[in-house]
Amino acid sequence: MIQIYNTLTRKKEKFVPLEEGKIKMYLCGPTVYNYIHIGNARSAVAFDTVRRYFEYRGYDVDYVSNFTDVDDKIISAAKELQIEAPEVAEKFIDAFFEDTGALAVQKADCHPRVMETIPEIIDLIETLIEKGYAYEVDGDVYYHTKNFADYGKLSGITLDELQEGASERLGEVDSEKKEAPIDFALWKKAKEDEISWNSPWGQGRPGWHIECSAMVKKYLGDTIDIHAGGQDLQFPHHENEIAQSEAATGKTFANYWMHNGFVTMGDEKMSKSLGNFKLVKDLRKLYDPQVIRFFLSTSHYRRPVTYSEAALEDAKANVNHIRTAINNGYHRLETAEDTLPSDEETVQNLRKNIERFEQAMDDDIQTQNGITVIYEMIRELNRMIDAEHVSKYVLEFTLNTLIELLAIFGLENLEDTEELLDEDIEHLIQQREDARADKDFEQADQIRDQLKEQGIILEDTNQGVRWKRAENN
Repeated sequence: MIQIYNTLTRKKEKFVPLEEGKIKMYLCGPTVYNYIHIGNARSAVAFDTVRRYFEYRGYDVDYVSNFTDVDDKIISAAKELQIEAPEVAEKFIDAFFEDTGALAVQKADCHPRVMETIPEIIDLIETLIEKGYAYEVDGDVYYHTKNFADYGKLSGITLDELQEGASERLGEVDSEKKEAPIDFALWKKAKEDEISWNSPWGQGRPGWHIECSAMVKKYLGDTIDIHAGGQDLQFPHHENEIAQSEAATGKTFANYWMHNGFVTMGDEKMSKSLGNFKLVKDLRKLYDPQVIRFFLSTSHYRRPVTYSEAALEDAKANVNHIRTAINNGYHRLETAEDTLPSDEETVQNLRKNIERFEQAMDDDIQTQNGITVIYEMIRELNRMIDAEHVSKYVLEFTLNTLIELLAIFGLENLEDTEELLDEDIEHLIQQREDARADKDFEQADQIRDQLKEQGIILEDTNQGVRWKRAENN
């Protein structure tokens, strides 16, 4: 039985999906105006791990994670870079996939964008106006917060507590147009030279919160199983999503709310606004992406993670230890004995460890306890490797089990390969071209050197980059 800590009820609950064997899951994705830092990556990694575990347990997960590609920060970045807002979004969506792909984050089944959801957003706002939950003033539309009786049920913040400094707490700009300071924008009247769309209220663009409500409804329906995101989104973003969606449909928006903890640097949350952050693309130059993934995925998703070089070095040592054991196991498999009777005691111990792993992960995805069980299995693997005689069946069973469990943490392709495959080479060449386009010549040179060490020679021509294997390879 899987239990999930539900932020809405503030307790662990037995997970019961809307439809047996299936899960509708939505993760609030990034606002794409810059490269992601390791704090941004925490959410993507944490819920990729959750998704992988549900799939390991046999669930069919319909996983949706959005991109906010219309936002004040994107508009500011467009002005600074002297390009259009959609170009900014496209550039950093590509960068997001590059970084998260390196961290073995599987793509969602659907990655909707705000710009592709404008008709649905307008329809949802019209519904809220018709039902008395929203009002239009001179081209702006606001949500009537007082009209939603359950406002604050996710965050525990009451309407009375919101009255003082409401706009600041709601992430809103104060406006005399509002009927109450605690109301928030659903549609913003267009400003000069800003991207905008036509609507029943004139040219404008959506407010932040309504975007996710519309995308959830469009791609997953009125009610979903799990809504996930960073702890900082609990209020006001997720609170406002509930208010909008439930007012519009009259149905429960999400049955379970899951929020991941921050990545901290020193005593503070890692954030671009504070200037205390480490970009994933920079860390990837210093560490194997599997090390970064392991660092993020082996801490319980609800707990804060403290970034430090020492912590990454520990993760590096653990990944290397696991990788060495797996590779030694495959080498030992070549001399394992087919005719040796199966060691039933070892097999039973392995099955007990699988049960212990599942018990740990069933308890609100306790990854730190799950990885402890895997370490014990690695020790048992090393004992088999060193034994004078070992059953091929038992060794193969152990290796296959470890490969399956480690994949939940994003540790894949741990076995050594003799040479890079063609698609791997093309991927690295594209990384090099991206680095050169960003004028990151240090990374471009590192990739060239990495390929050279693998016997791959690059030739820059007027028609692009060509590669060939060295003759002695």
